Amino acid sequence: MDNPTIARLLAETADLLEIDGGDSFRIRSYRRAAESVEQTTVDLAAIATDTAQLLEIPGIGKGMAAHLQAIAATGTMPLREELLAKYGASVLDLLKLPGMGPKTVALLWDAAKIASIDQLAHAIEKKQLAGLPRMGDKQIEKLRKGIEDYRRSVGRFRIDIAEEAAAKLSKYLLKFDGIHKVSPAGSLRRGRETVGDLDLLVTGPACLPEHTAAAVAYVAAFPDIHDIIAQGENKVSFHLANSLQVDVRLLPPESYGAALQYFTGSKAHNVALRQRALKMGYTLSEWALARLDDGSTVAAATEEEIYKALRMDWMPPEMRENLGEIEAAAHHKLPRIIELADLRGDLHMHTTATDGRNSIHEMAEAALERGYQYIAITDHSKNMAMTNGLDEKRALEQIRRIHEVDKRMEGRIRVFTGIEVDILADGKLDLDDEVLAQMDIVIASVHTRFEMSRDDMTARVMRAMENPCTRILGHPTGRLLLRREPFALDMAAVLRRAAELRVAVEQNAAPERLDLCDRDLRLAKELGCNIVISTDAHDTRHLAKIEYGVRQLRRAWLAPENVLNTLGTKKFLAALRPRP
Repeated sequence: MDNPTIARLLAETADLLEIDGGDSFRIRSYRRAAESVEQTTVDLAAIATDTAQLLEIPGIGKGMAAHLQAIAATGTMPLREELLAKYGASVLDLLKLPGMGPKTVALLWDAAKIASIDQLAHAIEKKQLAGLPRMGDKQIEKLRKGIEDYRRSVGRFRIDIAEEAAAKLSKYLLKFDGIHKVSPAGSLRRGRETVGDLDLLVTGPACLPEHTAAAVAYVAAFPDIHDIIAQGENKVSFHLANSLQVDVRLLPPESYGAALQYFTGSKAHNVALRQRALKMGYTLSEWALARLDDGSTVAAATEEEIYKALRMDWMPPEMRENLGEIEAAAHHKLPRIIELADLRGDLHMHTTATDGRNSIHEMAEAALERGYQYIAITDHSKNMAMTNGLDEKRALEQIRRIHEVDKRMEGRIRVFTGIEVDILADGKLDLDDEVLAQMDIVIASVHTRFEMSRDDMTARVMRAMENPCTRILGHPTGRLLLRREPFALDMAAVLRRAAELRVAVEQNAAPERLDLCDRDLRLAKELGCNIVISTDAHDTRHLAKIEYGVRQLRRAWLAPENVLNTLGTKKFLAALRPRP
């Protein structure tokens, strides 16, 4: 029972209370506790029996401490179970639809006892929502599309969710005597933005055929397993509590490389590689690269051996999608793609001035610890009222505060002034140009009116980029993975215009966005766009999430020279669109 899980249970209880018409103060207390639990570095499960330690955490009183103790002991708490019994667990799925908050769910329950996505879809089909408050044609259509998107995403998991599960499982498995190595394979190793399941390959003396029984039993005893799907001599398949399917394979060291290659490459990559092997008189399987004539093993222990035997260079997992990497590896022409260590700065982050959790100075110190040469502080503009966005007066005050911190850092790191300014519906920017012109970094982003037509949205974004103050186009498609589809946009036209204007396009590395995707990044490179990568961090800990974006850059075969913030401070500023 880790902190994120505890925080989720508290937040869900707050939502259920709001659906139930509970006291607003009580609802806020659960939400405040969920935020505190999510942010604390204290392992709550480890101290759950110590009430005094729990009470030291901000937002946790005696009553909430008792709830935390119940969650740690049982995996839930009485109030949550009582509300789930009343409404059903599927009511929480309704909250995953765009624009569906607890108040709307309560409305649907009161009006028609709707408590699941299937019931809502049926009500829409039968036109039973007409006439309900806040249920006009546009809202009903938005819900219908949201249901379609949700149903498409069921069974998929964001890369960070899968990686967190892989890390937790790996830590557990490596405690077993005789297990020496655990490697994620499949979509996660290739850096796909979402995964359908998680493949873990395990090796060591405990994975030899004569010893696997004990190791398999240990795998099957992992505490977070919800249900076991299958259990064999060298494989255990199971679901975790969040429904993510995990396949753990125990492999002898002599065939580990073959299995890692087989279970990493996309299907198309593996088919092309097997065809190459056949032409060379070999057969390639998850066990080995072997000769066709006598079945003798040619290579199996490492991936490098296998690719070398096939007269190819080894290639990074992110490239294995059959998009030309096999030919490039065979001709020794694989490019040197970007790595995390190439980055010199992060250009998109928020502070306590709007909806961030840390101060300017704290963000600068955290970035300095990562070895960065520069950052940009880019809080929201006033159109984002729910984030306490900056108006012109507060934006000027923010510039002054950033300058103060930059001076305080004494040259150890450069802190650029900046803003994430909203692109309004007509394409204008949310702050006056005379204020924006004083910023080092102006990121223009769409945060509202996602339903516009393709032509209108394209014109909107084009106009925003044509403002001479715009230096970066933020999260260009507006998508939220598994929650909100990209808005309609002529991406090629936008990227061509961005290249002409020297407006950089952002790869937003937040794992819920990863926007631009690898496909659009390839197009941006082809069209000669300036590209930057940033985290959109709202917390110092979010700076580490840059790695998820780097994987998308690698999937797009981007080299360091294709990404502006691999440059040092002076060269980076010179490479950006000139300030007006």
